[in-house]
Amino acid sequence: MAVKITDICIACGACIDECPVEAIVDEDDSPNDDGCYFVYNNKCVECVGHNDEPACATACPTEGCIVWDAVAESPSHREDIGDDKRSAHTPVVE
Repeated sequence: MAVKITDICIACGACIDECPVEAIVDEDDSPNDDGCYFVYNNKCVECVGHNDEPACATACPTEGCIVWDAVAESPSHREDIGDDKRSAHTPVVE
């Protein structure tokens, strides 16, 4: 899950300036019509490889405004799935 900006945002812009991948937009460019800042989850990397925690949350003066899930382990990749797991399923199409 990507970072989410909640409705207690005061629209100060600190998060936009700190995002290393430019995933945050202000209320004018938000796809929602709720007047809040927005984080594009297809662009947000939760600052993995950039910072210890999302930079936007560190810069935000409003506690609890920016939330995120802890970074989880990567799901199994196609190459990591063994024959034992591949043959255990019934085919969807016959």
